[in-house]
Amino acid sequence: MAAVERQTAAMRELSRRAFPETDVVADDALAPIERARSERRRQAAVSHAAAVHRARAERGAGDQDGSRATKP
Repeated sequence: MAAVERQTAAMRELSRRAFPETDVVADDALAPIERARSERRRQAAVSHAAAVHRARAERGAGDQDGSRATKP
């Protein structure tokens, strides 16, 4: 029985040496899918901020030339 365990341990060690895990990710690193989601969220936030800025600028321009309706 001990011989089987030694043989199994030796085979596992040989396997580990022959096929090392090269793509080990640190615990605190984002997985590729999470990186992609994070980047999409960031791009969406930038786009939204630009749209809000433009809408506010256009609304302000309407106030200046008198084309915006006034409240009664």
